[in-house]
Amino acid sequence: MIPLTFPYHTVILANGAFPRHSVPLSFLRKASRIICCDGATETLLEYDLEPDYIVGDLDSLSQELQQRYSHCLHHDPDQYTNDLTKSVNFCAEKQWNEITILGATGKREDHSLGNISLLADYAAYVKVQMITDYGVFTPLLKSARFESFAGQQVSVFSLTPDTVFTFHGLKYPLTGQTISSWWQGTLNEAIGNEFSIDMDHGKVLVFRKHTC
Repeated sequence: MIPLTFPYHTVILANGAFPRHSVPLSFLRKASRIICCDGATETLLEYDLEPDYIVGDLDSLSQELQQRYSHCLHHDPDQYTNDLTKSVNFCAEKQWNEITILGATGKREDHSLGNISLLADYAAYVKVQMITDYGVFTPLLKSARFESFAGQQVSVFSLTPDTVFTFHGLKYPLTGQTISSWWQGTLNEAIGNEFSIDMDHGKVLVFRKHTC
């Protein structure tokens, strides 16, 4: 079973909009370690929190902060991956395999879509979720069951259009059907305290809205 919010202790803070909602902020405050994509460091400091590690190509990090945090910099100059992927890979190398990503949306729509889609790739080697001010994105590579509550808004995005789904516990169920366009799996709703998604293969993203 995959709960609504996971007790993940490793938080990656990306350089999107800084969290405002109580759910992502609680993860940030309770994190055992905070890994900053380099450009997010300055914003984190404004909230009186400090990074445990700073990862990226460091092009968005001032010289002052590079000197101040020289002891925890992880410089990765690879221009074929973004700083979020570099941070996830850094955590995987450290065997911090349960990760919550914050601050990955909210500024540019193209960056937001790119970061969200990458969750399905990360799921191949770490357990990961992305929490926004509105809800939680969870990637699936196989069937799963979720804790929920009646009325929770749920959307399912299939990144592989030939994936065959069966939904249980949702207001609009599917039985042996595909989702060929992203919009087709949106705006569903849980009818009880759990729901499940059965899938035969593929890459899927599930979004669950916060209670408020």
